[in-house]
Amino acid sequence: MIATIDLQRENPTTSRHYHVYGITVRSAMPLDCPVGTAPGHAGIELSESPPSMFHNAIHGKLPTVSEECWFRHVALPDGADYLCWSKLFEFLISPDGRRITCHALNGVSQETFQTYLVSQVLSCALLKQGIESLHATVVVIQGRAVAFLGDCGYGKSSLGAACLRAGHAVLTDDMLVTSVPDQQQPFVVAHPGPPRIKLFPKIARTLLGRHRSGTPMNPGTTKLIIPLSPREHCGQAVPLRALYILRPPNSRRALKHVTIRPLTQRQACLKLIANTFNTIMTEPARLAQQFTWAARLAGAVPVKSLSYPRSLADIPAVLAAIHKDLA
Repeated sequence: MIATIDLQRENPTTSRHYHVYGITVRSAMPLDCPVGTAPGHAGIELSESPPSMFHNAIHGKLPTVSEECWFRHVALPDGADYLCWSKLFEFLISPDGRRITCHALNGVSQETFQTYLVSQVLSCALLKQGIESLHATVVVIQGRAVAFLGDCGYGKSSLGAACLRAGHAVLTDDMLVTSVPDQQQPFVVAHPGPPRIKLFPKIARTLLGRHRSGTPMNPGTTKLIIPLSPREHCGQAVPLRALYILRPPNSRRALKHVTIRPLTQRQACLKLIANTFNTIMTEPARLAQQFTWAARLAGAVPVKSLSYPRSLADIPAVLAAIHKDLA
């Protein structure tokens, strides 16, 4: 049975503080994230409002789109941003990125709501606070974070699940937030995401066991949101050891071997920009921020390309090559 989300109006007496991606989210609705405050990044307040509030905020400002349009993003005149997933939920992000207002339709599962909230929606709020994120799955190997970067369908989560099977914990799946070095912190830190991983059923059965279950991510896909146990998920920020850029799975040249190649700092910077998580916000100020952040990260952490045969049978060889490279 799928649990549906029951949203409540913000009530200071019932709100709790949750810790995810190194930030604090204050919410009256329960979130599948550790309870507590984050000492680093600024906080975000989450609340629910009725449909009339969204109607008033966006009235006359939405472009005409087809009813079949799955996703809409509109930058409003006052600096706020409106995000809507058709027939699922809508969000309004304040100009300073410190407040998120939401409305979910009845019947939407809590897992689906939170998956979009703590990825696409939070990434927009973080950008407004000057915090960039990467499209990545991150595991912890020997106390250090190892990230796999790539677009949807590149195999990031599959490698993450393979690492789970090998005994490594997942730090975050889909979105990575880092803290770059400063005077107080001489190394790059990777922050934990929510304790879940997204996998297609066949891959989940093969890598995690036949009885591993999850909730469909949305009505248009069979991909599952699979919760992780405390043993499988690392809830603490850890130093970032390496970033691996995955080769597209539909490459024309069939690969027979695992290949890891270091990138120059210029190549790494361009790859990091190409693999930033949020691609819908393209204001000049954000693009300048993105370039500065990518250049700084590329100069602080090794960035390498990773090519390998796209077969589950070859996954052990991929993990062996990664361990050898890290050593």
